[in-house]
This record gives sequence, C-alpha cells and structure tokens, in this order.
Amino acid sequence: MYAKETRGYAAGFCYHVAMFQLAPFAFFALGAIIASFIGVLVARLNTGQGFLTGRSRCDACNAPLKPLFLIPIISYFTMGGRARCCGASLTPYAPITEFLLGFLFALAYNTIGFSVALPCMLISISVLLALVMYDLAHQILPTALLIIFIIGSALTGFFLAGSASMFYDTIPVAVLVAFFLALIHFLSRGRAMGLADAPLAFGLALMSGTAALSGFIFSFWIGAVIGIIMLAQRPQGSRMGVEVPLAPFLAAGFLLAYFTQWNPFTLIAALS
Repeated sequence: MYAKETRGYAAGFCYHVAMFQLAPFAFFALGAIIASFIGVLVARLNTGQGFLTGRSRCDACNAPLKPLFLIPIISYFTMGGRARCCGASLTPYAPITEFLLGFLFALAYNTIGFSVALPCMLISISVLLALVMYDLAHQILPTALLIIFIIGSALTGFFLAGSASMFYDTIPVAVLVAFFLALIHFLSRGRAMGLADAPLAFGLALMSGTAALSGFIFSFWIGAVIGIIMLAQRPQGSRMGVEVPLAPFLAAGFLLAYFTQWNPFTLIAALS
C-alpha cells in the first residue's frame, strides 16, 4: 500500500515538474503562432481584406502559400530565407516578431504564473505588438486596437495589483503620462508625435502599475539613443528630418520597466 502511494506521489511530482518545465515552451509556441496571425491582421487591416478568411499569399508573386510554409520561425530558416514559389528573398521581419512575442509570452508566464491576470496580459501584449507593427508600417495607431489594448491593460493592472486601492493609485500616474504626451503633441502642432501616442502610454502605464513612471523614463531614453543613431546614419549634408514612430519606444520602455523592475533613479544615483 505504501509502495503504491509512494509511486503515486512520485508520478505526481514528476508530472508537475514536467509541466513546470514545458509550460514556458508551450507559451513561447503560442506567442509565435499568435504573432504570425497578427502579421496577417496588420497587413490586411483597413484594406478591405478579411483577416479571418482567405489564404496567405507570397508578397512577391502572389502565389498561395502551403501550410507547411507558414510554420512560425521554423519555415523561414528551413526555406533559407527565400520563397519556395518564386525564390524571392524574404524579410526577417516575420520571424523576428514571432520570436519576440513568443519570448514575451514565456516571460509573462514565468513572471505572473497561472492566474487571472495572465490571459489579460497575453492579450494586452498581443494587441500591443499589432499596434507597434501597424505604427511602423503606417505611422498611425488604429483606434479600435487602442481601445482593446487599454481595456486589456486596465484589467491586467487591476488583477496584478495587490488591492483595488493600489490599482486606483496608478490611474493618476497614467493620466499624467498621457497628458504630458498630449501636451507635447499640441505644443508641437503634431510635429513631435501623434496624439494617439497619449492613450497608448495611458494603457501601458495601467499595465505596468508601480513601474509606470520608470517605463515612461526608459521610453524616452531608448527613443533618444535610437534617434541619435538614426541621425548619425543620415547622408552627410542632408537636412531632411527623420520621422520615427514613438509606439515601439513606448512599448520597449514600459515592458522593460515592468519585467525587470529597474528603477531609473537608482541607476542615476549609482552612476553619480
């Protein structure tokens, strides 16, 4: 009897260990698959094409793609970065975004664990990826995606907060961050940034909770570094401005602050 119980406990322990080890890989795969779908959504959004129907086609020759050629990340490398139908060179943009969202899904699971907040977080960062990709392609943030993101971020922040009062304390910070960006937009007459960046930052601040202010600072630091690099790469003597979408920097800064919990003021004090 005791031997059976011991074997039962051992089997249960091994099962939980295996689940604990395999879960991050499962979430990574889920994130990569969703990122592949998001790529289709972003490409077809506001074009009149349905993103739930219709086969994927080659961007170069418009030939329909077989399911075997649509496996996230893997297909790109097995095909050598070239389309099987016409031999055209494929951009690494898709596998990069698939790996990125897969990594964020696994990181979210390791940080939050199985909880009510986890699906809200996964939905939020999925919509955030769609917003970033659309902003990079068109320099605009779709209103429908922004609304979904803010709702998902608010739910994420609420469930992650230790109490309702702690979540309510983050709302003034989120409003202040959004107001600051909106003020820059109006003072620059839209030349510095778009007005849609304000609600995006509002949602990111709600999702980040106590790390909201740190995320806001990191966003500007990352944007400043990338901006300097882009200006340095301009042709010598060129006076043309460089139009840079702000959404990627906001997303990177707030996610960095949330998942690392780095305090920029501590970093400044350590360097001084």
